[in-house]
Amino acid sequence: MRDFQLPGRSTIHACNGIAATSHPFATLAAINVLQRGGNAVDAAITASAVLCAVEAKSTGIGGDCFILYVPRGKGKIIGLNGSGRAPMAATADWYLERGIRKIEQRNVHAITIPGAIDAWDRMLKDHGTIALADCLEPAIRYCEEGAPVSPRTASDWTGLVDVLSADPTMRRIYLPGGKAPSVGDIHKQPELGRTMRLIAKDGPDAFYRGEIAEDIVNHLRSLGGLHALDDFAQHRSDYVTPIKTGYRGYDVYQIPPNGQGITALIMLNVFGGLPMASYDPEGPERLHIEAEAARIAYHARDRLVADPDHASVPVAELLSASFADQQRRRIRIGKVIDDIEEGEALPHATTIYLCVVDKDLNAISFINSTFLSFGSGIASPKTGVVLQNRGAGFVIRPGHPNCIAPAKRPLHTIIPGMVMQGERALMPYGVMGAQYQPTGHAHVLSNVFDYGMDLQEALDCPRAFHYDGKLQVERGVPARTVEALRGYGHKVAIADMPLGGGQMIWLDWERGALIGGSEPRKDGCALGY
Repeated sequence: MRDFQLPGRSTIHACNGIAATSHPFATLAAINVLQRGGNAVDAAITASAVLCAVEAKSTGIGGDCFILYVPRGKGKIIGLNGSGRAPMAATADWYLERGIRKIEQRNVHAITIPGAIDAWDRMLKDHGTIALADCLEPAIRYCEEGAPVSPRTASDWTGLVDVLSADPTMRRIYLPGGKAPSVGDIHKQPELGRTMRLIAKDGPDAFYRGEIAEDIVNHLRSLGGLHALDDFAQHRSDYVTPIKTGYRGYDVYQIPPNGQGITALIMLNVFGGLPMASYDPEGPERLHIEAEAARIAYHARDRLVADPDHASVPVAELLSASFADQQRRRIRIGKVIDDIEEGEALPHATTIYLCVVDKDLNAISFINSTFLSFGSGIASPKTGVVLQNRGAGFVIRPGHPNCIAPAKRPLHTIIPGMVMQGERALMPYGVMGAQYQPTGHAHVLSNVFDYGMDLQEALDCPRAFHYDGKLQVERGVPARTVEALRGYGHKVAIADMPLGGGQMIWLDWERGALIGGSEPRKDGCALGY
């Protein structure tokens, strides 16, 4: 129970619908759709489009999305992989012959084909009730008329001046007057507004086959990219069968590889055989176990997770009880595991996650991203589309499952989550933040199911993350815990930025109500009606 004498926020309780996003404008846009009779799919895609306008550092139509959806909150979970692929000309040999052994983060070769627009349109046609043009309308207004820059967005933007200065289009659009906007400044994106109007008029073909694709491809090729118009024209999203594991009597679902959702499930399987509830939720034992489970799971991810159309990913083995038992036995309270080989860290990034449940209990877990803040740092001149840098998730090592190849999807960080109990959806949830996401998923679910926290408490709770050889801890982690973790052998560092950001909605079937929570580390909120 929250102490009302201390700062914080309450969970949101409603009967007819809840939306939770990282920006108030997006949450309000989603609620407006629901109140006009739209469903959760309509509301989620409308909110995502708004976030492309008002939180452009984190997401955009030049990125990808993944979706988990439970119609009417019961039965089959629908999974959609809306991630893009490498250009057909992108062979490992091409890079190696030119002495390129790593795909740099802010580089034309990191740009994969954007998948978001196709995924939005496909979900709307198959499961929505309104057209893509209707979903884009609020976002177009924010692009053309402008929107005030929110505090967290402004804070992140300030640190990206060098990135934005490197590209003429990015500099013109995102550094008005030569500097990053301040809190409350009205920022406009007229080129992106015009692009969204073209998509509203002509649908996805405007993006993948028309003048938008032509501008993007021509610009990327001028920078040395391998992209072709056919790469855009041939793009498609794919329905996929979600993967799952059990945790404390519930089923936790994720999108299968090429996404990294399996990493979170491996962590939960390790937790499952340990008395997590007996440890202080902010104590060293709990955070040590979390860090060690993350090291184990991320090591498996980096070796084995890839596009299953191009590589064999041993999903069943990685989610087996025997694998969890074997890995769990390696963990010792008071001592770090000393024989985990940690590979080169993938880039850390921001993104957006949102969830919506409507009056009919349609429940959607939705994530959209351009990977690093402002993606590749490259935008096409006429369209204003900021292009993602998902290709930085590839390796250039022939024989590795995740080696770049034509029309291959990279190891992908964005992961929506869904908790079920039997046939019923209980909670669409997610924790954004690139590499942190699997740890964030395991952390907030443990907060709910091991420690009995409500959704807002679970999101508020201080976080730690083992990444790039260090255990990063937020300032909210108690000093005694930090010292104990150092004594265990962890290289502890105070995190420069907050770790991740999440949204959660609980379906209270017994009382016929909905409960929502929203990330305090972001600018957004949950709203219901």
